[in-house]
Amino acid sequence: MGRSGADKMILSYNDAVLRQSDLDILSGPFFLNDRIIEFYFSYLSSTYPSDDILLVSPSIAFWLSNCSDMESLKDFVEPLKLPEKKLVIFPVNNNDDVSLAEGGSHWSLLAFQRDANVFIHHDSYSATNKWHALQLYQAVVKFIGSSDAGARCQYVERTDSPQQVNGYDCGLYVIAVARAICEWNQRCDEKNRDGLWFAVVKEQVNPAVVAAMRNEILSLIRSLMNSNEDCSSEKLST
Repeated sequence: MGRSGADKMILSYNDAVLRQSDLDILSGPFFLNDRIIEFYFSYLSSTYPSDDILLVSPSIAFWLSNCSDMESLKDFVEPLKLPEKKLVIFPVNNNDDVSLAEGGSHWSLLAFQRDANVFIHHDSYSATNKWHALQLYQAVVKFIGSSDAGARCQYVERTDSPQQVNGYDCGLYVIAVARAICEWNQRCDEKNRDGLWFAVVKEQVNPAVVAAMRNEILSLIRSLMNSNEDCSSEKLST
């Protein structure tokens, strides 16, 4: 989406930046862009803080999936400290044109869980993104550090993932599933991880919940904007 003079920055949250056009996307039945998903992933990282969890931004996930230079990939992956993470969540996009920013037409989610030594792909539109999820898996699996030195991390296509009922809510399903996984991770103990997050995702992610998330995220953004304005006013008055 091109930026006009009116497409001003409205919020800076951690490393995520939102613009006026992002509010327009959330206000209508439109495909979510990278910025909105990056913002919500950053919000989840703040809501469920843990050194063991990494929610990867869309731009980084796309770069990991499409980097053809192994040395560059290795140098780029190292700061992510993947071998230290118990849970890593990646957004997957079906953009095949590396020269096109914010391209693609479908989002899905790939999650790594160390205790189970597995990558799980959740796709809200059947297996539309299976090839792209496998491409990302193949790019990062060699850097993840297996919990079992004798076994390569598995890739599993989750066939019972919640399914979208329209052609534009895939990004919302990604963030809804990511939120459910983070909540599962927070509330389950080390002895209760074998079942993974599937029951929680089934319980918390459905078309009604996903449809409501647009207004939920809009309210969150406006609340953060108001908080920033209040802080700025206080600084000016002191």
